[in-house]
Amino acid sequence: MYNKLKNFITKSDGAITVDWVVLCAAVLFFALMIVAATRDSTVDLADRTIVMKPGGS
Repeated sequence: MYNKLKNFITKSDGAITVDWVVLCAAVLFFALMIVAATRDSTVDLADRTIVMKPGGS
């Protein structure tokens, strides 16, 4: 049992997988935050564009 635990602690095979998962989660989090921050402004701009008439306001 001690040898198995020692081997598990000293090996670094899974470290790159953990790094990759954390990096992907961070990118997804920031993408969702950008979408959430710009959603209301985008809808407002689209509403104003729809009601605009050519040659006037």
